[in-house]
Amino acid sequence: MGIIERIKEIEAEMARTQKNKATEYHLGQLKAKIAKLRTQLLEPPKGSSGGGDGFEVTKFGHGRVALIGFPSVGKSTLLTMLTGTHSEAASYEFTTLTCIPGIIHYNDTKIQLLDLPGIIEGASEGKGRGRQVIAVAKSSDLVLMVLDASKSEGHRQILTKELEAVGLRLNKRPPQIYFKKKKTGGISFNSTLPLTHVDEKLCYQILHEYKIHNAEVLFREDATVDDLIDVIEGNRKYIKCVYVYNKIDVIGIDDVDKLARQPNSVVISCNLKLNLDRLLSKMWEQMGLVRVYTKPQGQQPDFSDPVVLSADRGGCSVEDFCNHIHRSLIKDVKYVLVWGSSARHYPQHCGLGHSLQDEDVVQIVKKKEKEEGGRGRFKSHTTGPARISDREKKAPLKT
Repeated sequence: MGIIERIKEIEAEMARTQKNKATEYHLGQLKAKIAKLRTQLLEPPKGSSGGGDGFEVTKFGHGRVALIGFPSVGKSTLLTMLTGTHSEAASYEFTTLTCIPGIIHYNDTKIQLLDLPGIIEGASEGKGRGRQVIAVAKSSDLVLMVLDASKSEGHRQILTKELEAVGLRLNKRPPQIYFKKKKTGGISFNSTLPLTHVDEKLCYQILHEYKIHNAEVLFREDATVDDLIDVIEGNRKYIKCVYVYNKIDVIGIDDVDKLARQPNSVVISCNLKLNLDRLLSKMWEQMGLVRVYTKPQGQQPDFSDPVVLSADRGGCSVEDFCNHIHRSLIKDVKYVLVWGSSARHYPQHCGLGHSLQDEDVVQIVKKKEKEEGGRGRFKSHTTGPARISDREKKAPLKT
C-alpha cells in the first residue's frame, strides 16, 4: 500500500470515528500518523540527488509575492497589469506551464511577483505539478490567493486545505509551545495556563508515535493537538495570505460588498482595471516593509535609494540596519541619530536595539580612534628627554 492510500485510509477512519472525550486520544494518534506520512510524501525519493524538474527562480528585490489559484482565474493577466511583464493569457486552462517572474516598482522598492501554474484539487499529492508550485510558494514572503468571484466559496477552502497539507499555514502565527528533545530524563510536561485541548496523556501518546521518549514540553498558550504536531514536525511555514477576488464585474454589488468585508480580502477586476491600487497598498501593508533613509554627517538625507528592512527578513532594529549596510560596521558604531516616527524628538540618540519605522532617517556616528597614551596632561609619552640632566637649559632672560 502506497503512502497516499494509507493517508486516505486514515482519513476515512477519522471521518467515521465519533468525536467525543473518549475518542480524542485515538484521533490525536491518527492526526500524528497522517502528519508523518505527509512529511514522507514531500521527501525526495531515495537514491535521487534531490534536484527535480522544478521552476524555482532567483530571488530578486526586497520581497517576493506568489500568485496561487485555480486555472483561468486571471493570475497571468494580473501579473501583466502590475509588472508590465508579458505572461500568456488565453481562454483555456493551464495556459501558464512554468513560473514567470515580474517586478513591481512601488514606494521606492522592488517586489518580485511570481505567476505560478494553476493548481487543482490533489496538488499536495503531486497532481498537476502541484508540489513544485507549492515549493515556490513556501519561499515567498506573501501569498496572493487569486479566486474567481463568480465561483463558490469552496475554491478557497480547497486551496487552503491543499496548502495546509504540505505544511503551509496561512495567516497564522507559530504556536507558543517550547519543545526540546533530550537524551535522558523521560518526558517533562508543563504549562503556564489551564489546557482545554491537550492533556499530559495525549501529549505522551503523540510523542511516542514519533518514537520520542525523552523531551521537554512547555505550553505557553491553550494550543490544540494540530499545533503540537506542527511544533514536533518543525518544518511548518507560517506565511501571510491575501485573498484576491477577481472578475467582480460579473456579479452583483451585494456580493461584491460581502466579499470585500471579509478579513484579508481584496476585490478587483482585471478586465475593467478596478481596485488595483488598493491591492498594491494591501500587499505593502501585509509585507510590512520598512524604508530607512541614510544621512551622511553634515549633509542632506539621501531620499533616492532607501535601505529596505522587514520583520520577516532579518528584522527592523538599528543593528539589522547596520548589518544590512555592512557586517563590519556594527563594531564601529558609537550611537545613531534618528529622525522619523520612531523617534520621540528630533534627532534622538539611539542604540542598536532601537526599532525603526517606515521612512525614518538614520545617521550613524562612528567611534573615534583613541590616541595612544591618553590625552592632554595625562599623556604617558612625551617627545622630551627622559632624564632631568639631559634637558636643554633655557637661555637666561635678557634684562
